[in-house]
Amino acid sequence: MADAKPTSAEPKPAGKSWADDDDDTPINTTADAKKDTSEGSLAKAQADGATSWMNGSHGLDEPEFDVNVKLADLQEDPNNPLFSVKHFEDLNLKEELLQAISTMGFRKPSKIQERALPLLLKNPPQNFVGQSQSGTGKTAAFLLNILQRVNLDSLNPQAIVLAPTRELARQIANGCSVMGTMLQDKGLKVFQAVPDPSHRSTDAVEAQVVVGTPGTVMDLLRRKKLSARDVKILTIDEADNMLDLQGMGDQCRRIKNALSKDTQIVLFSATFPQQVLDFVAVFAPKANTITLQVEELTVKGIKQLYLDCQNDEEKYTSLVKFYNLMTIASSIIFVKERVTAAEIERRMTAEGHTVAQLTGALEGAERDAVFEKFRNGTAKVLIATNVLSRGIDVRTVTMVVNYDIPETVDGLPDFETYLHRIGRTGRFGRTGVALSFVHDRKSWQGLMAICKHFQVEPTRLDTADWEHVERMLKGVMHNSRNVVGEIEMD
Repeated sequence: MADAKPTSAEPKPAGKSWADDDDDTPINTTADAKKDTSEGSLAKAQADGATSWMNGSHGLDEPEFDVNVKLADLQEDPNNPLFSVKHFEDLNLKEELLQAISTMGFRKPSKIQERALPLLLKNPPQNFVGQSQSGTGKTAAFLLNILQRVNLDSLNPQAIVLAPTRELARQIANGCSVMGTMLQDKGLKVFQAVPDPSHRSTDAVEAQVVVGTPGTVMDLLRRKKLSARDVKILTIDEADNMLDLQGMGDQCRRIKNALSKDTQIVLFSATFPQQVLDFVAVFAPKANTITLQVEELTVKGIKQLYLDCQNDEEKYTSLVKFYNLMTIASSIIFVKERVTAAEIERRMTAEGHTVAQLTGALEGAERDAVFEKFRNGTAKVLIATNVLSRGIDVRTVTMVVNYDIPETVDGLPDFETYLHRIGRTGRFGRTGVALSFVHDRKSWQGLMAICKHFQVEPTRLDTADWEHVERMLKGVMHNSRNVVGEIEMD
């Protein structure tokens, strides 16, 4: 081992691994990697993101973590059969919703739904804060609460759902329409409140459910195009991100203040840092709360790999090598900066590869067009900044590439963004691969800190044997199983 450790600016000597500089970091050696990536070992490893009840790999069932339930009413009896349900029929849902659930392929409530739905649906309504990992059905839970409660005899807005991005808002609205398809003949209307210049002169909103971004919803309220008079449910998805950002947090507060004092406040997210939980206590007082320790949020159902590169340029050339594997289904390449996304798109397009980029630099209509190309498979590789790391569910995504290791604004490893990024694959029983690139000491240490945090040990790819890498990855991504439902909701 060299006496001096390389800095992030130093090139790595040929054949040398960044792991060589961190003797105390628990990680696979090259020899270990060959053993771990052998076909025999792969069958015993975490091969994919499917639970065994969905015909996935053994041992990848939803983790048996303790679900911490804090009840606003301390007299609530946890032994009450309605405290947790095993069947949707136990919830006294509208018959149309039960039919829709069955059509969508939901056979039984997920663990978060077992505990959340009885608390969400109890009367009189109470505030609710729910935490669960991506892909476990939290979106379906809050939509069932909304669709069960709205009065279809009135077109006045009765429920508002806020999401941090237009893509997620549109996805939730579409999910609401699908879940409420049997109610449409009875008058159900869903309105998408996302930035759109053509809607500036829109008439007053006539829809029981309004799903949108905070800025657009606030603008509609300010211009009196959206009546708050009959709104009885305010749901905020990805609440940790929404309430932690100064701009969105302020808008969420103003929207809440425009509503009745007895409006049911529902907050959902995969992660709730302590500082956000402290704010939530004020934003949604006396809420029934379901939380998990961040460390218990699993990333173990996704096959996690890493590539040890010499420098930035080798990152790019290695990425190009993976193009054919990334188009087996669909893939998302996450980068830190917009300029990186633009440069990768420019170079890959020039080399004849079909890719698309999605960043906050694009206007709304452009973003919709790019995302639709990715969703319908016209473009199978999407390069994105963190705008897509939360909540988006494209069922064909089988690989997520961390081209840049996620960092906080302070330059520290960003555990939560990593969780949300790789949660775009391996969703609700589908196969999933997460591939991270390291190219200097800082990116190596960042990835190792993230893996240590989530108690996983990623497999190092040995690209000296590219045929072996291809066989291993295809084996993961082609692992077949029956998938529950054509529509999944986070």
